[in-house]
Formats: sequence, structure tokens, C-alpha cells
Amino acid sequence: MNKKQWLAGPYVVWMIIFTVVPLCVVAYYALTDSITGEFTLKNLANVGNYLPIFLRSVGLSLVSSAICLVVGYPVAYCIARSKPSTQRLLYLLVMLPMCMSFLLRTLAWVALLEDTGIINTFLGKLGIGPLPLVRHYGAVVLGMVYNYLPYMIMPLYSVIVKIDPRLVEAAQDLGCNSRQVFGRVILPLSLPGIVSGVTMVFVPAVSTFYISQKLGSAATTLIGDVIESQFKGAYNPNLGAAMSLVLMVLIFLCVGVMNRFTDDDGEEMVTL
Repeated sequence: MNKKQWLAGPYVVWMIIFTVVPLCVVAYYALTDSITGEFTLKNLANVGNYLPIFLRSVGLSLVSSAICLVVGYPVAYCIARSKPSTQRLLYLLVMLPMCMSFLLRTLAWVALLEDTGIINTFLGKLGIGPLPLVRHYGAVVLGMVYNYLPYMIMPLYSVIVKIDPRLVEAAQDLGCNSRQVFGRVILPLSLPGIVSGVTMVFVPAVSTFYISQKLGSAATTLIGDVIESQFKGAYNPNLGAAMSLVLMVLIFLCVGVMNRFTDDDGEEMVTL
């Protein structure tokens, strides 16, 4: 090994200690009996009882990812097409909420949306409220979109800003209108950023639990809530580990499917 490869040694050690070892521990608990410690597939079989919650988590995560894409793409495009000084300012504004604690950001929405919150208090003075703004799917999706939207904007911006403006000019010279320029040039070239953004939003959203606890109800319980309850409430870490293992495999499958939308080089061909 040369000197450059040795420089990667601390990172490899870090990954082994804090990634590989924890995954092995999760797999061990998922495949052993909680009483005897013997090998068993019972825990994985019991995960099937929570299939509706798995599907609910995936569904809400996909909806949140789609909303983040619809909202984040125009924002990323506007930032990428701004002047360099304006880009830095707008990018800072996108990143600014990330400097605040995830828990505080979610609690802020609770303070805004709850029955005695700021919005319903204002609506009450107008004789409209209180409105049911929390404890339903819409509030959970809102919390996901708000917390994970920067994860969509950042990869989109990094890809769109690298698109050569001369390609757009060439498409216009060949007679393409604005819609055709976007559909045939900008969108194909930004597809790797779309895939990265959707992945970065979907992965934390499908495993979240705090958002659904604060903005949702018992009817909006997600798989992250169930996993947490197995470790903290039901004291069944083996079943919780089995759910975590299945969720991890599910995430890998979803990421693999999304990556199929890009070619091997991570770039799409432009057809004019």
C-alpha cells in the first residue's frame, strides 16, 4: 500500500467500529432467540405482522420525497442560475435551518399547528378555528417535507449549476422552445441530482419516528415508532433488531431501484 492508501486507514477503522460492528450486532439480535440466544428466524417471521405499518411508512416517505422534488427543483434551479454572490446567499438560507436542532424544528411546528397553537389562536380571533391541523397524515408529511427539503435542494443545485449554458443556447438555436429545452436538456442532465435528492429524502423519512410522534397520532404510527417501542417500551430488542434489519434491506432495494434511472456513468444522454 502507498502513502495515499494509508491515509484512508483512520476512515476504514471508523467505518468498521461505527458501521460494520453495529450492523453485525443488529443481525445477531435479529437472528437469535431473546431467551435462549439460539439461532432462529422467528423474529423475522413476526415482522410480517407489521406489514401495514411498513407500507404506510414507505407510502408517506414517497409522498414526502415527491413533494420535496416538486418544491425543491425550482428552488435549486433558481439558485443555480443566479449570480455567484446571490448563489452563496440563497444557499446559506437553505442551509440555515439545518443549523437548528431537528427536535426544535419539529416542536416549532407543533407550537404552530396544535389546537392552542399560534395559527389556531389567530384563526380563533377571526371566528374560524380551531382547525384540526395536527394528528393526521398531512401534518406528518408536512414535518417530513420541512425537515428534509434541504436534502433535496443541495444535490439538485450541485448538478444543475454544472450544466453548461451553451447546451441550452444550442437547443434554442435548433428551434427548441422553453419547454423543450427543459425536457430535452436540463431535465435529463439533472436526473442524477434528482435520484440523489430523492434518495437523501426517502432514507431518513422512511425510518423517522419523532415527527410522527409529535405531529401525528396512533393512526399515523410509522415503522420507526414501532422499532423504538420495541427497545424502550416492549423491551424486545430481538424483534426491534429484526425490524431494523428488514427496514435496512428495504431501503437498499428502494435505493437500487431509484439508481436504475441513471446510467452506469451517472449521466444521461441529451437528445435534441
